[in-house]
Order: sequence, then C-alpha cells, then structure tokens
Amino acid sequence: MKILLTGANGMVGKNILAAAIKHRHEFLSPSSAELNLLDGSAVNEYISTHAPDMIIHAAGIVGGIQANMSQPVKFLVDNMQMGLNILTASNDFGVTKFLNLSSSCMYPRDACNPLSEDLILKGELEPTNEGYALAKITTTRLCEYINKENRSRQYKTIIPCNLYGCFDKFDPNNSHMIPAVIRKISEAKRNNLPEVDIWGDGEARREFMYAEDLAEFIFYAIDNFEKMPQNLNVGLGEDFSINEYYQAVAKIVGYTGKFKHDLTKPVGMKQKLIDDQKLKEFGWAYKTQLESGIRKTYQFYLSEYCND
Repeated sequence: MKILLTGANGMVGKNILAAAIKHRHEFLSPSSAELNLLDGSAVNEYISTHAPDMIIHAAGIVGGIQANMSQPVKFLVDNMQMGLNILTASNDFGVTKFLNLSSSCMYPRDACNPLSEDLILKGELEPTNEGYALAKITTTRLCEYINKENRSRQYKTIIPCNLYGCFDKFDPNNSHMIPAVIRKISEAKRNNLPEVDIWGDGEARREFMYAEDLAEFIFYAIDNFEKMPQNLNVGLGEDFSINEYYQAVAKIVGYTGKFKHDLTKPVGMKQKLIDDQKLKEFGWAYKTQLESGIRKTYQFYLSEYCND
C-alpha cells in the first residue's frame, strides 16, 4: 500500500519510518519544503499527482505549556489549516483511508479521569493549550463528517497520550515535559547545581508513552483498520505524578541534588489519563516501561545533543 506520511521529520514521523522497515508498505514522506501543508493548492497537487492509498497525518506545531501560552495564534491557525487542507484534499481526490493523529488535550479540563473518547466537546478546555486543542477537535470532527457523507471513506482518529522518545526535541522553550526534564537534570548534574526547580507542586499527573510504541501501534492499526473504532485513545491506561517523572529521570541521569517547587508557575490540568478500554478491546497494548523508555531517550539525548 502507498502511504503518505505528513510530519515525517517530527518525532512521531521518524519513529514510524524507523518501524516501517519491518512492514511492506511504500511510504511517501515529503519534508515541509517539498509539501507545504499550509498551502492548499500545493496539497491538492501533491495528492492528485501521487495518488496515495492511505494518509497518516502526523504533522503539527507542537510544544509544551510555555510554547502554547506564548503562541496561541500559531498553535490554532497553523494546526487547523494543515488539518483542513490535507483532509479536504484527501476527500476530494478519492483517498479512501486516512489516519488522523490527534491529542488528549482535546478533552475537557474538568472531565473525570480516565478520559473516554465520548467526552470530546463535553466541557471547557484547558486554557494553557486551548488553541492547539481546538485545531485537533476540528480535524477529529471533520473525519467523522466525511465518513457520514461518504460511506466509501474510512477517516479515523487516534488520540495518543503524551509522548516522549528518540527523535524528540530537547529545547526547554518548546519541548514536551520528559525531554525538557532530561535536559534540565542532565545540565544540572554537569554543572553541579544543588537543586532543580519543578513547576507547581509536582502533584499533577501525566501519562507518557514511548513514541516507538505508538509507531508499532500505527502499523497494527493499518493491518486492522476496518475494525478500528472511529476515535481511539492510545496510551498506557496509567499515569505518574510530575514529581515521579523528575525522580525517575534523576535516577537514570545520576543526579543527586534536591528539587524545589515553583508555585508561581502554571501546571495545566491536574490529571490527564486516557481510558484504554477500547484500546484493549482492539487488541493492542504498549510494551515499553517508563524507566526503560527514559533510559533510551537519555542515551539518544547524549548521542545527539551532547559531547559526552
């Protein structure tokens, strides 16, 4: 099958392509320079020319709380525009299968955990990443609308929990939590700093899955696309506190300093744990435990970003 993968240079995209060598599919993986998803005409031309059998939409502007709060316009407009362009072009040019990657930030901030797939648009969003969430909700709903209008289409959405792993970004200004913590604690160890700050009280709970596991899931989904639900959470079904993540990273890095809580900083939702009941029924489960995943990610950080 010929599959167009957007976001091929991102963490998820690179993990998908790394896993692809074990599967018999032809991947089109254009860079943003080769295919500008913000240009509707360019997207139409690319899809009409290459005629993929399936599209996996993994492209997006992503980042942590700092980036989302400082650039809400970009997170809303660019993510929504990319999603609308790739979905409408796919539908217009007869692509029958589409796998949309969304985010658990779509769920209401005050919803009861674990978060089930039917909670989308059932309450107010978390303000710190509302723009990104609105864009993801729009593409998720558009997949549903396209299916309703045309029964020959299978446009489905997966809702991963937070991710980390190889090919991640470690810039403290726009990275996700685990890579940011790895860099922060690694630099603290290198510079013999006596303490490391944690935003908030550290009691907020988050669910992080190793990105390689998500890539493996995607190939499982491709092979079982007919029976996959319209919207499907993909995660661990368990979470840890921010403090526990810091402690796990410190153990692996070998940092022995103290942690200091900065109670003036925003922390986002107190808990964000996905309901994995449908995922279990679909027949898939993650493999990589937290300590193993952090160790692999730390080794990647050292090899790619440090001269150690």
